[in-house]
Amino acid sequence: MMKKPLPIGVDNFEKLIKDGYCYIDKSMFIKELLDLKGEVNLFIRPRRFGKTLNLSMLRYFFEDTGETKKNEENRLLFQGLRIMEQGEEYTKHMGNYPVINLTLKSAKQPSFESAYSKLRKAIADEFQRHQYILANGKINEEDKKLYQKIADRKAEYDDYSGALEFLSKCIYQATEKKTVILIDEYDVPLENSYFRGFYEEMVDFIRSLFESALKTNDYLQFAVITGCLRISKESIFTGLNHLKIVSILDQRYSEHFGFTEAEVRQMMAYYGVESRFPTMKEWYDGYAFGGTEVYNPWSVINFMYDLYADVNAFPHPYWINTSSNDIIKDLIARADRETKRQIETLLGGGTLDIQVHEEVTYGDMNSNGENLWNFLYFTGYLTKESDYFKGKYIFLKVRIPNIEVMTTYENTIINWLKDMIKKEDFHDLYRAMEEGNAQRMTDILNGQLIRTISFYDSAENFYHGFLTGILSQSENYLVKSNRETGNGRSDIMVKSPSLRGRSFIVEVKVSDSIDDLENDAQKALQQIYDKRYMEELRTEGYRKIDCYGIAFYRKDCEVRFGDFQRCFK
Repeated sequence: MMKKPLPIGVDNFEKLIKDGYCYIDKSMFIKELLDLKGEVNLFIRPRRFGKTLNLSMLRYFFEDTGETKKNEENRLLFQGLRIMEQGEEYTKHMGNYPVINLTLKSAKQPSFESAYSKLRKAIADEFQRHQYILANGKINEEDKKLYQKIADRKAEYDDYSGALEFLSKCIYQATEKKTVILIDEYDVPLENSYFRGFYEEMVDFIRSLFESALKTNDYLQFAVITGCLRISKESIFTGLNHLKIVSILDQRYSEHFGFTEAEVRQMMAYYGVESRFPTMKEWYDGYAFGGTEVYNPWSVINFMYDLYADVNAFPHPYWINTSSNDIIKDLIARADRETKRQIETLLGGGTLDIQVHEEVTYGDMNSNGENLWNFLYFTGYLTKESDYFKGKYIFLKVRIPNIEVMTTYENTIINWLKDMIKKEDFHDLYRAMEEGNAQRMTDILNGQLIRTISFYDSAENFYHGFLTGILSQSENYLVKSNRETGNGRSDIMVKSPSLRGRSFIVEVKVSDSIDDLENDAQKALQQIYDKRYMEELRTEGYRKIDCYGIAFYRKDCEVRFGDFQRCFK
């Protein structure tokens, strides 16, 4: 029997249902929303955890389109979903409200001018979608003119910053119904502007847009806003005393974003790939929303797609490839010695204790370490292992959630390390290498290790990359990394472009303790002799060949030198 297609990148609820995609029923989100009766609701979840799809579901459930036929079509989308089993108390809200639906994700632009232009277009598009309200003659001529200007993208700045309130007023005049406002990815323009250097300008616009729409709007039924970060009330949501913020710490709504383990198991059984559940859990589980264990839905669906074609498919870091990971880059670039130590603790599978700071701004991100770790926690780069109350404050023990996120840190560190190495002058290291000065090489490499960020669960790859990167900076030598080719030869070959020049064989070992460094460096050197790694260079025509065995343990290394004659004994 043909299985339902997996909805990779499908975040429109109507399309997902009509086209028969596999859907994990999250319609009880609607029930909880109606039960709790929040007027303005802000949901904070990491990216790619179903926020956009859930907002789309809300739109198709609540929206009165102005057309009886279309309203009925929208109602049919929910057939068989759990919300339809909850009774008239909930279903009476179907198709009962005009909906303003706005996403701010298009504002990820290089300048305020281009970001504002995208926001203006998004607002204008929503005005055009509701243009039917102008036909019944209940809106006065002055408002019609302004409405058309906004729709045509010809209005002034102040008109767009107050546009959502104005649109809901016009809708009320035409329909006598208050409006549901849905705003997706509200913090995308804020995050982008922070890293692009126009944060204050963007804050001013978003604050004005939200204040008029959410604070002083007499025509608002309720609002739902989604984002990755909780921005302080003082920054964006000034004076919104009726704002209900639901973060990943809350017990409320905990099952509606992301997949529970039961949902993942059910999906894997449906596609006949349940044998790969241990890998799925190891790579994509690890999040805790309230008291609920949650899987990354984007990664689960993508891995499921690969498994359905080949049950032995390898996992990939699907989630990390959907973003620039600027927060991680900024963390690593700015890290002082203590922060580097904390990162290394996390990379080693350990935990950090952090005090919860939910109300922060991007401008606060680097004011102290706690804010930075909070950013990483709320955006999905860390997860809660446990929490506790101390004094007057909530504290969390946080860790890296899974293998997928671990690769984010490791890859970002590797790229940062490459950039850092490019800026260094290693002439002293190359000179020591040519002179056979193993002690000087040891001192230089140790100093470099102290300044970098290391990870030890995949230590061999880290040290190999570290050393290859440094040796590759020389303009006088070619570096060949045999580790990367997987040919079972020596780790690294360093050779002059001229066959008359110098060449070097380097073998790398990782020690189990600091006390093993000297012996392991000697073992690495002996391995070169025993396996005659130098024969490849000899065959190429090189005659001046030296050998180095290098052992690493955390921030320390030991170098051993083998001369040309010994290599060929």
